[in-house]
Amino acid sequence: MIEQTLILVKPDGVKRGLIGEVIARFEKRGLKIVGMKMVEVDPDFSKKHYAAHVDKHFYADLETYIVSGPVAALVIEGIQAVEVVRKIVGSTEPKDALVGTIRGDFAHTSNDYSDKKKKATANLIHASGNVEEAKQEVALWFSIDELHSYTSANEEHVM
Repeated sequence: MIEQTLILVKPDGVKRGLIGEVIARFEKRGLKIVGMKMVEVDPDFSKKHYAAHVDKHFYADLETYIVSGPVAALVIEGIQAVEVVRKIVGSTEPKDALVGTIRGDFAHTSNDYSDKKKKATANLIHASGNVEEAKQEVALWFSIDELHSYTSANEEHVM
């Protein structure tokens, strides 16, 4: 099944110049970029994106992190894109992410360290957690006019 999913290269990934590397990982796997833009996230939008976490103890640090600089927002499309993208991205806990994943290759911090420093874990990237979340996040970040789907009657050729 063809799916779309949201990817955010977070401020630390943008500052480190990793946008191209992140995109290359998805494209090499055969996934397609169907939407892309740079966004300055404000606190109100952060609350919408992270609505499930607003009441959690770590939210204030998470908001500070996501508004600290520009974010590269992408919509990725492909066969079972949500699951495939999660595998490419790696564990949300960078120290547990396998080498070969984006977080495993480019992040080394841990949630424990971040908690002690009272800041969000700099884990480079956000990827939608499941198909329903992906649909909600894509709709939040992109209008239909900003998406350029490759899906057609000849999906086999495109993928």
